[in-house]
Amino acid sequence: MSQHLNQLLSKNQHDKNELVELLSVNSEETQTILDKALDIKALNVGRKVYLRGLIELSNVCSKNCYYCGIRAENKKVKRYTLTEEEVLHCADFAWRQGFGSLVIQTGEQSGQSFTALIEHLLIKIHQNTRHELSVTLSCGEQPYAVYRRWKDAGADRYLLRIETTNKALYYKIHPNDSNHLWETRIEALASLKQAGYQVGTGVMIGLPGQTLDDLANDLLFFRALDVDMVGMGPYIEHSDTPLYSSSHLLWPPEERFRMGLLMIALLRINMPLINIAASTALETLDPLGRQKGILAGANVVMPNLTPVNSRKNYQLYNNKPNLDKDASISTTNLSAAIADIGETICLSEPGHSLHFLNRIKS
Repeated sequence: MSQHLNQLLSKNQHDKNELVELLSVNSEETQTILDKALDIKALNVGRKVYLRGLIELSNVCSKNCYYCGIRAENKKVKRYTLTEEEVLHCADFAWRQGFGSLVIQTGEQSGQSFTALIEHLLIKIHQNTRHELSVTLSCGEQPYAVYRRWKDAGADRYLLRIETTNKALYYKIHPNDSNHLWETRIEALASLKQAGYQVGTGVMIGLPGQTLDDLANDLLFFRALDVDMVGMGPYIEHSDTPLYSSSHLLWPPEERFRMGLLMIALLRINMPLINIAASTALETLDPLGRQKGILAGANVVMPNLTPVNSRKNYQLYNNKPNLDKDASISTTNLSAAIADIGETICLSEPGHSLHFLNRIKS
């Protein structure tokens, strides 16, 4: 390892120029950074992995993001919303398997009926599982009053990905209209903090036209917003989206994968106490992607509990893995894979962000 890289890695906070420099390293130096991030993870949050059972409640979406397979104008998608019985069955499975928490994810919807549905499911899940499951929501932009209502019903965390913090790039991957405003996204993240959630966000890595400057700014944004958790991964195209026409501009898949690991590692170094997910997108590009993400500093994985017959209709990008495996098979395989890399799955623990817990104590 070069003396200069060693000096950079001795720091626990990096400025914009240093982050760009660290994002510019070659493959051999990348591994040095990943190893450093794993050391920092071990020291701060432990060699532990928390399970978040993912329930893809509905693929109905009001938005037309140019990168997303379930965008409203994609007429090839068969729309669905899980029944209450299906959701409660998934929650019961997670609870009995010793998962500490659930994630309920939907396309972006709004209105009284949707608000009431999420509220009702939160109440029923907590009743049925003796309040032993923590619940994360990922249900898009909502008014503050809705976020507060869901928080009162038992949601602990909320994930709202910014996707890119470069406003110009944001409008290259979203329509520039009143339904897709960058400012609304930022305001929603502020509302979530105000409502008392553990707040998560994230970005796609390797978007057409994205630069290392953009990625460095994304990392600085996470720190400035003082987020509690991050879910980010390599951009993977979907053939039924407008952005697919820009596929020729993309970094090769192996480079998007490497940069995905590098972003996780640099985030862990700069924000050592937050929760970081090893995304499914990593596994799409590498069969061992989630394990490699954990070894780069991630400490959360999200086994998919969505019923198999609906799961194939929730494809945000092409070649999503494990579409045909039921939850019990996927969970068993995942548990073995995590043990193989020297990590411990923390069963029946909510896995709250230590960053969040420290902040509310102070």
